[in-house]
Amino acid sequence: MEGFVTFLRDWLGSYGAAWFERLFLFDKDSPLNFITFYFWGFFAVVLIGYSFLYPNRAVRNAYLFAVSLFFYYKSSGVFFVILLFSTVVDYLIAFSIDSAETPLKRKLWAALSISINLAILLFFKYSYFLTDSFNSFFGTDIQYFNPFNAAANAVFGTELPVTKLILPVGVSFYTFQTISYAIDVYRKEIKPVKSIVDFGFFVTYFPQLVAGPIVRAAEFIPQLYLPYRLNNETFSKAVFWISKGMIKKVVLADFIGVNFVDRVFENPELFTGFENLAALYGYSLQVYGDFAGYTDIAIGVSLLLGFTLPTNFNAPYKARNVAEFWKRWHMSLSTWLRDYLYIPLGGNRGATWLSWSFYLLLPLLALMKFGWSSFPWVVLVSAGLSILFLLLINRYDKVENHMATNANLMLTMLLGGFWHGANWNFVIWGGLNGLALVVFRYWKKISPWEGNNNWYAVAWTTWLTFSFISFTRVFFRSPDLATVDHILARITGDFGWQYIPAVVDNYANVFYVIYAGLVVHWIPDRMKAQILDSFVRTHVAIKIALVTLVVFLVYQAMSSDLQPFIYFQF
Repeated sequence: MEGFVTFLRDWLGSYGAAWFERLFLFDKDSPLNFITFYFWGFFAVVLIGYSFLYPNRAVRNAYLFAVSLFFYYKSSGVFFVILLFSTVVDYLIAFSIDSAETPLKRKLWAALSISINLAILLFFKYSYFLTDSFNSFFGTDIQYFNPFNAAANAVFGTELPVTKLILPVGVSFYTFQTISYAIDVYRKEIKPVKSIVDFGFFVTYFPQLVAGPIVRAAEFIPQLYLPYRLNNETFSKAVFWISKGMIKKVVLADFIGVNFVDRVFENPELFTGFENLAALYGYSLQVYGDFAGYTDIAIGVSLLLGFTLPTNFNAPYKARNVAEFWKRWHMSLSTWLRDYLYIPLGGNRGATWLSWSFYLLLPLLALMKFGWSSFPWVVLVSAGLSILFLLLINRYDKVENHMATNANLMLTMLLGGFWHGANWNFVIWGGLNGLALVVFRYWKKISPWEGNNNWYAVAWTTWLTFSFISFTRVFFRSPDLATVDHILARITGDFGWQYIPAVVDNYANVFYVIYAGLVVHWIPDRMKAQILDSFVRTHVAIKIALVTLVVFLVYQAMSSDLQPFIYFQF
């Protein structure tokens, strides 16, 4: 790579080489994403080329495959090699799964594909965490070494640190996507994609590649063979989705984050309990605006290219309970976990041996977290619970069914939390949501609010759910458990009631944006549909004026340093 850059400087001159590097080479300080001016220039060029190539389906798919690879290279650098490896491996193994002569061979080939994808995910996301946990567990001091970074440095001339773990952008999303593809082929729900170009396009499709939504092969691949159509209604909806996404990301999420939430989480001890509590609610709006904003832009960009992506968010803070929240939040991940983890575990109808492993997993997690010092009490508690559990399931079949379903829920949410990152905070966050789902299973049978649609019942249960979700986000957002302790100590200690008027006045603009964000979020779905329909039917001059206003708002709200999308780290 260094030799190539040197050649460019000699051939183009320093000025020309600098422009070439900026346009075509990866820059770790400014990776490509939806909120950069470079992306919209890139997308304009893509659309120009697309306008000539779209009639030929094969050429169109090959073109979008190529630009998607370039997009990922500009987003993640040398890690595009991992994406290519995953694409080729899953493409080839799918044919072996489909042509296997016996069920055992089908299962073994599917297991190979899943194992390779999980190995990629485990290495690039959890190898440092596992090394650190091993050192904590056994009291060793093993130095972490990253062989991929060392190999990349030798082959590509990069300067990646060999003692640190660098997460490839979007690895959690595209590995889950390829895993579901292998499983669907194994289940005979789809046939393998014949063209590696078409399959590569499915895996690398750039609008949803780095932060979802997670696309199922059965939903997306048939679209590869449909003729391209773009009418006024689709174009208007695309512009509406993109505009809405930019407002959510920049005007809502980034403004709240830069001007308030990020400051509190960086130094919670310097702020009052009220400010820490407000930061938790503010972060709920920030992470929603950030992630849903990305998804909205991805959906809009895809519509312009002639493809439909699944809905990933459905006003999640309208949920009246935790179960409903997880049907509205990050829906592509929630349904993926349901279909490929929760139901295979047994769901709410039965159990597998993996279901019972949950009751062994808890003491193991405690040992990993606290080390051998926790061993005596972990053994006593787990042994007591195991004996009680065995006695109950031996005597009562209903208890066995309840324990199995609860274990399936907890395992699904714990693994969903772990999917987000190699950090104990994410494990706790997933565990709290799993515990809430288990509690709700029983609470809904006696709850005086369940089925009560009076406005006060809806308002109370919605606010209670929003508050619980915001509380759990203290683990999601904090870099470590020490920060969690500081924030909760401030909230439960000296709350600073006397400073609330001054705080509200000092951060008036931030609180206005939070309030406006909640009001817009809680607008009835019927009214939101009418707004979209009105935009589609309005005159083109009014559309141009509205989009110009959106661009102005986004530009005014944009901070000097562009804020990366939060889910890029997952």
